[in-house]
Amino acid sequence: MTTGQPDFTTDADLEWCYDAVHGVSRTFSITIDRLEEPMARHICIGYLLCRVADTIEDAGHIPPDTQTELLTTYDQLLDPESEQTVSAFMDDIEPWIPDERSEDWNVVAETPRVLRTFESLDEEPREIMREPVRELVDGMAMFTDRYADEGGLRLQTLEELEEYCWYAAGTVGTLITGLVARGASQNRAEEMRENARSFALLLQLVNIAKDVESDYHDENNVYLPAEWLEAEDVDVEQVTDADNHGGVTNVIKRVTGRAETYLDDAHRYLEVVPETHGNRLSAWAIPYLLAVGTMRELRERPEDVIREGDVKVSRSEVYALLQTFEGDVSRSTLADLRKEMAEKPLHQ
Repeated sequence: MTTGQPDFTTDADLEWCYDAVHGVSRTFSITIDRLEEPMARHICIGYLLCRVADTIEDAGHIPPDTQTELLTTYDQLLDPESEQTVSAFMDDIEPWIPDERSEDWNVVAETPRVLRTFESLDEEPREIMREPVRELVDGMAMFTDRYADEGGLRLQTLEELEEYCWYAAGTVGTLITGLVARGASQNRAEEMRENARSFALLLQLVNIAKDVESDYHDENNVYLPAEWLEAEDVDVEQVTDADNHGGVTNVIKRVTGRAETYLDDAHRYLEVVPETHGNRLSAWAIPYLLAVGTMRELRERPEDVIREGDVKVSRSEVYALLQTFEGDVSRSTLADLRKEMAEKPLHQ
């Protein structure tokens, strides 16, 4: 990669990256706030590298062929052997950056700063991060190309849904595991790697179940398997129509049920994650427990995904969970918290 920019970074660049994560992801904002250095900066930069690709892939206003080309060029920027320049990528992406930028598009607009900060890291974390980020970018390019004629993703089967979840989240799990496993024994690191996919798929499937309405209207993507929608006599292009609420609700329940199958393995991941290099159990336990709470809400009111456009735990419950982790929460208490949040909101 050739940056075409001064090869240095500043504390201001890193501070901007922290602020950017807080703007684009509530979950990762909580995670990074719980981490200490150097893990906090490693996870922050790794996440932003992925977010650039994710924003391009989600952009309903960019033609699929162009999305694929942009993702391919971005992948080349992450290849240390490539002569691709950041300035050339920015020339290509600039026409597609909305005039009124969202926080996500602010990150894309600052791709040079994100890459410059990434290159300032030590070699070991850079090499751990590079391959899974490139796998994510390649996977997203593959999916935009696969559904180029449809103009948006229209996943067909459960297998394809979980393939997509791997590229969107499993690769991020690989990145995280590579970074945090450096402080683990060989056996513990192996156990983390075995359960990382389950942890990632749990969180991603919950997101897909709760975001059906916004995924379709904002991004022109339908992640609910077409075969499951067909079984409910729902046309994939009518997932948010009022007449189809019952059928879509049944599919949302099925996706939620699939997510639940990954709970135990994800829990095991937390039981073995080391607290070294600035890593902290709470950074990953909180997103896990928020997923547990969100699944409870999805089981109790799945119809609100379409009717109200959003299903999530309340701010009061989030605050109660954060307050719980202000105290001494051991691994042994995670099972109790999981059981409690699966049954009722934590703050009640």
